[in-house]
Amino acid sequence: MGRYIIRRLLWVIVLLIIVSIVTFLIFYLLPSADPAALRAGRSPNQQLIAAIRHSLGLDKPLYVQYWRYMKGVILHFDFGYSYEYSQPVRAMIVQRLPATISLTVGAVIIWLATGLPTGIISAIRSRTLLDRTTMGGSLLAISAPVYWLGLVALYLFANDIGKVHIFDGANTYTGLTSNPGRWFGSLLLPWLVLAASFSAFYARLLRSNLIDTMSEDYIRTARAKGLPERRVIGRHAMRSAITPIVTVLGLDIGTLMGGAILVETVFNIPGVGRLAYDGIQNADLPIIQGTVLFGAFFIVIANLIVDIAYAYLDPRVRYS
Repeated sequence: MGRYIIRRLLWVIVLLIIVSIVTFLIFYLLPSADPAALRAGRSPNQQLIAAIRHSLGLDKPLYVQYWRYMKGVILHFDFGYSYEYSQPVRAMIVQRLPATISLTVGAVIIWLATGLPTGIISAIRSRTLLDRTTMGGSLLAISAPVYWLGLVALYLFANDIGKVHIFDGANTYTGLTSNPGRWFGSLLLPWLVLAASFSAFYARLLRSNLIDTMSEDYIRTARAKGLPERRVIGRHAMRSAITPIVTVLGLDIGTLMGGAILVETVFNIPGVGRLAYDGIQNADLPIIQGTVLFGAFFIVIANLIVDIAYAYLDPRVRYS
């Protein structure tokens, strides 16, 4: 197990380097706004643009810019300075990380607390009216785009413009340490919006896996031994059916930790996803590169944790 983890961690470094190269190439080779021209004002001259490009280091060859950037990342964990805000990108990401963690953790708790029981009940009562109702509702939730659902929820339920005054609206995020009550209230609606499609997907995935598992020979053997149905499902069937859930959960958490861009943008939550959106809008390469690497790191680490968890969930899995 130890050697396997070391190999995977070395692959993490390789993957992050590949991601950084691809990000650089996309930013420079595909049509996009010129960072120097954006910062030169409405009626810039070529001398001013050239001076800004020189100050930002954009007049250097691409490989020189990339080498300087990666040297700072590897040696000093330095993601450079933002073109737009003239602040260290690392400090900006760290400052916004608590909001993204709050959004991710709350949404994960909600979608697991609703999606898993729904999937279990639908599998146990397969092809009943309850099963068709829950799976039909899940299909609708999966089909609704997150940004559309967020805008509709704001219109109907937000305090500032809503038809029914239940939740706080956009621009209301408050830090946990500042005011726990307002923190909870400001994130409750984003949690529900973000969790809606995930909960529906997890319910459908668990239902399908559990139905297949319940037809296995060892489940029939457990029932023949006289074990209670609750124990058959909880200790035998669920242990096999939950494995794909763990895979998807790890990747989803890793992705959201890199920034839930749509939800953070709709509700104007100052998280990493919102920072990435602002970086794209302003053609701010250090912010784009920093947030992309940040998100990629969480995804590959989450994938590693999932692989390790397999060895404990499924006795048949062994790593050498």
